[in-house]
Amino acid sequence: MVQRVSTVAFEGIEARAVDVQVQVAPGLPAFNVVGLPDKAVSEARERVRAALIASGLALPARRITVNMAPADLPKEGSHYDLPIALGLMAAIGAIPHDAIKGFTVLGELGLDGSLAPVAGVLPAAIGANARGEGLICPAPAVRRPRGRAPTGDHRGRLAHPARQSFQGHAGADAPEAQDPRDDSAAPTCATSKGRRAPSAHSRSRRPADTIC
Repeated sequence: MVQRVSTVAFEGIEARAVDVQVQVAPGLPAFNVVGLPDKAVSEARERVRAALIASGLALPARRITVNMAPADLPKEGSHYDLPIALGLMAAIGAIPHDAIKGFTVLGELGLDGSLAPVAGVLPAAIGANARGEGLICPAPAVRRPRGRAPTGDHRGRLAHPARQSFQGHAGADAPEAQDPRDDSAAPTCATSKGRRAPSAHSRSRRPADTIC
């Protein structure tokens, strides 16, 4: 079975649709990325592998192939990390297979499973809206007023909060007051849930709903 995730490739200010196809098949253990990826995209294999392991998900000892179509379109940047990771999680059953259907996904992964914002969210959102899709991307840094103690744990990892969110068990965090002078908190997967998390039990959405 091939798991599909929608993302984008950038040509100037235009975001062109890209279909990330993830297959986990019998064979010698391998992790290959094809579809004209640049160096940053090829290195996504190691970031995704490390992020999943850090989050408690072991990759199966099988042949993993990631194809990014159209194959003749150059793929550049680190924003392919998150669609590859979510596609792989769906392929191995960590999240429901249809959880990310109807969403455009982009985001960079850290080796510890944390998420980093990426450039190009605005054209990606415009493209997602044109296709009638929602958008999944890392949230900006959480900011809080000076002198206020942080609430909750914002050190989120990829697998645990993502798996809960896509299975419909975790709601969105309430927005906090923001102080533009305070940049102390770094974005993680825990803060990427945003306004609404997609649920396997509810498929209704407005065009370009975002969870970034």
